[in-house]
Amino acid sequence: MFSIRRSEKLNPAQRRYLRRFFPAMTMYVLVLFACTAMIRDQKPQGALLALLSVAPALPIVAAILVMGAYLIEERDEFIRTRLATAMLGGLGVMLVITTVWGFLENGGAVGHFPTFLTFPVWCGCFGLWQCAMGLRDRLAGDGA
Repeated sequence: MFSIRRSEKLNPAQRRYLRRFFPAMTMYVLVLFACTAMIRDQKPQGALLALLSVAPALPIVAAILVMGAYLIEERDEFIRTRLATAMLGGLGVMLVITTVWGFLENGGAVGHFPTFLTFPVWCGCFGLWQCAMGLRDRLAGDGA
């Protein structure tokens, strides 16, 4: 999400982000495994099945809110601008991927894309965009 050098300390917004994000991701892993096992082993139906199916999405929603809160709380304009740029770049790449995949799927050329993977795909695109920005800066002599 942000990069720091070994000699730099986390600013307050970054510390708050980490204190919020890691518990959300820990809950995601725990809830995902628990709900998957319960659905597989107990074969629930009706409202319980719907509840167990949607429960893993709630920590993901929390993680998205945490990322948005960090974007708002970050006081360093340079970091905030780079973060927003990487988020938008990652969003653009994810939209291209899912749009192209949707047309390929519609034509029968590929299988169904599980939409619950959209957030992890965006996270990957977001991270790659940050890497590309860092590489661009280093090649231009602007980065460390």
